[in-house]
Parts: sequence; C-alpha cells; structure tokens
Amino acid sequence: MPQASKVLDRVLVLEMVRVTEAAAIAASTLTGRGDEKAADAAAVEAMRAALNELDMDGTVVIGEGERDEAPMLYIGEKVGTGQGPAIDIALDPLEGTTICAKSGPNSLAVLAIAEAGGLLNAPDVYMDKLAVGPGLPAGVIDLDRTPSQNIEAIAAAKGVRPQDIVACVLDRPRHEALIAELRALGCGVVLIGDGDVAGVIATSDPDTTIDVYMGSGGAPEGVLACAALRCVGGQFKGRLLFRNDDERARARQWGIEDLDRQYDLKELAKGDCIFAATGVTDGSLLEGVKRRRDKMTTESVVMRASSGTVRWVKGEHRIER
Repeated sequence: MPQASKVLDRVLVLEMVRVTEAAAIAASTLTGRGDEKAADAAAVEAMRAALNELDMDGTVVIGEGERDEAPMLYIGEKVGTGQGPAIDIALDPLEGTTICAKSGPNSLAVLAIAEAGGLLNAPDVYMDKLAVGPGLPAGVIDLDRTPSQNIEAIAAAKGVRPQDIVACVLDRPRHEALIAELRALGCGVVLIGDGDVAGVIATSDPDTTIDVYMGSGGAPEGVLACAALRCVGGQFKGRLLFRNDDERARARQWGIEDLDRQYDLKELAKGDCIFAATGVTDGSLLEGVKRRRDKMTTESVVMRASSGTVRWVKGEHRIER
C-alpha cells in the first residue's frame, strides 16, 4: 500500500462524498427526461459549488474539457477556498450522461483526489484499457498481447478454462472484432452501454461475475478508474489512442512525449489517493438517488489507497420546499 499522505486528511475523505452526493442529486432531477446536456450541466454546477466550499487549494486536472470547451470545471480551473492543502482533482460530475437521460443503469457522479502531480493529466482522447481485479500475479495482462492471449493468461492464473472467463466491454461498433474474438474463445461478454468507470471497478468486486475489462474508452475515465483500483487492488494497462495529428500535437503540449507508452496503474494514479462515487441511477456498484416524500436518499462509496479502506455511505437529504 502507498504511504498515507499528510495532505489528504480524513476530513477530506468524507467531504468528497458530500461533493459527489451534491452532483448526483442534481442530476437525478433530470433522470429519464431525455436531455443529457441539461443533466450534465446540473451535475457540473452542483459539484463545482460543493468543491468551492472546501478549505483546499484544488486544481482540476481531469474535468469537463479544456478551458475553451467548458464553462465550469475545465482543466486547470482552481476550486476550493484557496486555503488548505494543494491537491489535484479528477472528476466526472455525471459519468454516463446518456444513461441518465434514458434512466439506464450505472450512471454515477465520480471524483478522485491526490497530492499535486499524483494523477496523470490525461488529454481528452481515447485510451485502450485492460483491467483485472486483485489477487492475480503481476504482469498477467499486457496490451501488447492479443485479447485471446490475455484471456488465456487470466484463465491460467485463476486455474479455470478460457471459456469460464467473463469480460466487460463497452457496446460500440469499434469493438465488434474484439467481441467476436472473445465469443469465439467461448468467453462470456457483458456489454455495457456507457459508464466504463463502473465497468473497470466491477473487476475488483467479488459479487460481480466480471473477470476483466477490455476495450477503448475515454482517457479521463481511465484515470478515474485507476484511482479506484489503487484503493481496492487490481491491475490496469492503458495506452492513449490518437485519431489524428491534431490529437497527437495536443498530447505533446500536455507534456506527453512517448505517445505509444503502455501505462500501468501506478503511473496513472500515484501514491495516496481518494476515490468517491455516488449513484445517480441504480447499477452494479451503487443504488441510484431515490426520492421519498420530503427527502432524497443516496448511496455512495469512498475509498483511500493508503489504508485500503472502502466505506459505503447511505445518505438522507431533506428536500427544502
């Protein structure tokens, strides 16, 4: 386990839950309304307001986009009162905007914090991802291997047949060949419509059937998922994917020189970090926000890497009329 940070104190652990709760409650008022932009905007505004109440000198390193693309919680934005510890923040106020708009499963409000420099400042591009939960030998997964080779290595490490392995994959046209290869091996494939942070975390949860997460998704979500895996254990491999020269040039501007680098867990989320999430809609990880007469209930999880502690938090929030 990483050494406990003197910057990330215990108060901040619970404060992060309050931040994700605020975003989840705001987004939940627009669940199923078919307007993903409005739901996302509500979550962003609520999360920003909650962050700005905290005594910290926070910098958004992964947020809603670059400064010219996002009015709030853009990359580089300072949040908090400015008084207190200097921390880096990776956030997604509404992971699964389309899910929320359609009232589907696994929409979350998510954030991770670390000491300055602790989280990879990932550009908003795709990332090829490969993740497994704890208890497997180091090096069991590698992006330089084929999907079949990775499945065979995981199966051997678990003492089962390749066809006993279940993979989680984002349901996207770009993954048709991957899905076909996995099914040809006899693997079970769990397809998710959105929300790959929850998909990666599911590999570490013994209550799910998921052994491995495979495929490409947003790089920022990859860093958020790594922060969670740092807390609960597991392995992650990630490689940035660039669609054009523009994206490559942008990555270099961010200080990324080796564009083909295969990152592991500790390179994406270093040292001590805190991960927090609150369910917006019901999912495999968390229950969604529920409204009951004069109150709303939330379910959240908060984790810390240095202690390996995972706390499940049920909240009741009175509705002001």
